[in-house]
Amino acid sequence: MKILVRQATIADPNSSLNGQVADLLITDHRISKIAANITEAADEVIEAEGLLVSPGWIDLFSHFADPGYEFKETLETGAAAAASGGFTQVFVLPNTQPVVDNKTQAEYISRHSATLPVTLHPLGAITKGIEGKDLAEMYDMKNSGAVAFSDGTSPVQSPGLFLKALQYVKAFDGVLIQVPMDKSIGAGGLINEGVISTRLGLPGIPSLAEEVIIKRDIDLLRYTQSKLHITGVSTKNSLALIDAAKKEGLNISCSVTPYHLFFCEEDMQTYDTNLKVNPPLRSKDDMLALREAVVNGTVDCIASHHMPQDWDNKVCEFEYAKNGMVGLETSYAVVNHLLPELTKERLVQLFSGNARKIFGLSATNIEEGAVAEITMFSRTGTTLISKAQLKSKSANTPFLDRELGGKIIGTIHKGKLTLNQN
Repeated sequence: MKILVRQATIADPNSSLNGQVADLLITDHRISKIAANITEAADEVIEAEGLLVSPGWIDLFSHFADPGYEFKETLETGAAAAASGGFTQVFVLPNTQPVVDNKTQAEYISRHSATLPVTLHPLGAITKGIEGKDLAEMYDMKNSGAVAFSDGTSPVQSPGLFLKALQYVKAFDGVLIQVPMDKSIGAGGLINEGVISTRLGLPGIPSLAEEVIIKRDIDLLRYTQSKLHITGVSTKNSLALIDAAKKEGLNISCSVTPYHLFFCEEDMQTYDTNLKVNPPLRSKDDMLALREAVVNGTVDCIASHHMPQDWDNKVCEFEYAKNGMVGLETSYAVVNHLLPELTKERLVQLFSGNARKIFGLSATNIEEGAVAEITMFSRTGTTLISKAQLKSKSANTPFLDRELGGKIIGTIHKGKLTLNQN
């Protein structure tokens, strides 16, 4: 199959062609030609105003709910949502039934990925059954396709066990991913602790619950000299702790969600259950600090924290609603809309380049002869998604029918073209 992409601006800081406007010819799995004007016939021709092309994007933290919770999402619908959002690779959470805590379950994800437009990488559980008691079979899972290790939405609470996990993965240069949440602080909390939670009469989760576990994990990382990625960072103090650890030379990285950049606790006053997330939306000062950290380079990656929930678990009393929102299809548009000052190079680092370095994924560039793993996007277009247009099986998002600046044109991956009709 031949695909011709016309007059695209190349957004790839690692390419000698970065910033140039050119035609790209993709033949099967490779970029066969890049030139100012290609006249060769192609099976598909792609043209769009303000078109940019970059190495394929990677999401670090998505729940595809398969196996066990297919009424929320399946590998197929999750992959469709990812492709629609411009992603070519996705790390999927182990919080399924059964849990991805052994090689058989890791292979289930890897095997199904072969037929999908997106490459799915299983995140292997750190502990058996995600119970926080005993280490899972991480080495076996690594050999069966696990890209990193995390207990996902149930972060490891025991410092002794997390210490052992850091030591264990160091033997094969593995990375642990941790959501910063001490469950014993603010247990039963529903939103950020502060004036808004008091006004709404809702129990709060203090920033301390996040910052205590980040301090702890940095101490454990310093002791082991292993690798750690903190995802879902939500407070200004958390960013300062991570930045200091980086300057110290520790192998630590972090990611933030688009929704923590867009919303803050003040938006909770409508009791919108789609805004109930964990870690919770924090203060306006925290939100603005996160935005600044994305711009200045403290934040390494954007992670969607795509968390599908069915109707029953969101259309209910706030107290009983489940945490999370779907986010793969709106991640880019949210970030681009909020932070137009980001250079195209910084955007590509956030969505692709840094993740490849942190997790040891194969590099790909916009160069002749390179493997064609490409995200096509526009910074001047608009995204406006209705419930009917969502590719995800669930619709728990506050971004429905909200116009955002920026548009995903499509992806090219595994020799397949996926065009976005939104």
